[in-house]
Amino acid sequence: MIKEFMDGQFKKNLEPYTDSFGRWLTIEKGYSDHTADNYLRDINGFAAGVEEGISLSEIGPVQIKAFIYSLHGVNKQSSVARKLSALQTFFRFLVQQKVVDRNPLIGVARPKQGQYIPVFLSVDEVFLLMEAPGPQDPFAARDKAILELMYSSGMRVAELVSLQLNFLDFETEMVTVTGKGNRERLAPMGSPAVDALQLYFPQRQTLLEGGARLGVDIDRDVLFVNHRGGRLTTRSVERLVSMYAQRVGLLTRVTPHALRHSFATHLLEMGADLRLVQELLGHASLSTTQRYTHLTVDHLMAVYDKSHPQARKRRKELGE
Repeated sequence: MIKEFMDGQFKKNLEPYTDSFGRWLTIEKGYSDHTADNYLRDINGFAAGVEEGISLSEIGPVQIKAFIYSLHGVNKQSSVARKLSALQTFFRFLVQQKVVDRNPLIGVARPKQGQYIPVFLSVDEVFLLMEAPGPQDPFAARDKAILELMYSSGMRVAELVSLQLNFLDFETEMVTVTGKGNRERLAPMGSPAVDALQLYFPQRQTLLEGGARLGVDIDRDVLFVNHRGGRLTTRSVERLVSMYAQRVGLLTRVTPHALRHSFATHLLEMGADLRLVQELLGHASLSTTQRYTHLTVDHLMAVYDKSHPQARKRRKELGE
């Protein structure tokens, strides 16, 4: 956990509670260390702006609104919303622990956020990306398996790098994914991903043996490994996805999350039920999944405008 508490009596008084809050997030709520660190960093940013002489129990809407005002013009609205969410969770924890009597964020208006439209690839673009790893790439077999598995399952990049061999069921072509809050779900692998994984396994064994000879602390259970036989990182996956996307001429900035968005969008375009997509993505709330419906409506309207006789007639009348 981070330790960024600077001088200041308020911040010093706050530190014991942030320590226990961090443990509560990771142990009881099942958040990753990365998420917990981000929450603590946001709380630390708030604490740095609280004037001296104010106790924790005296924090109210005035201090919260002053914090929100200080963020405008410096942070994106989504960043402001995330910081307020961290504070909301923190003060809810303090109320639960009977440290304070009330949550000072109750009744405080949140800044409106613009609608976030996920970046996704067309089916043709996905096919191009899947074929990008080639003979010139030393880890082509591994990288193709990564690309195929991410697109066929819709898993997050953090979920991908935490996969172990025993999470794969080749008979049913399903993979067990551990998502946010340590919630497990089943996701499809699909035949292309299964084939790519089978081709990757000999290379994986070679990498593990090479790491063992170098004295590296290898993990024989982990699915995707780096050139030294160690666990592959999320940053490494992000770099390889970006590299292959640029190679095949995709102008959109392609991230591992774009493959997840593509997975969801293509399923909905093909008529999949929204709740099924929610389950496959591991979303706790259906509203999170519903943002993809905007994309599919746009797609349907584009197909309609291109194909429907009345739409073609209308374009002809307008001279388009």
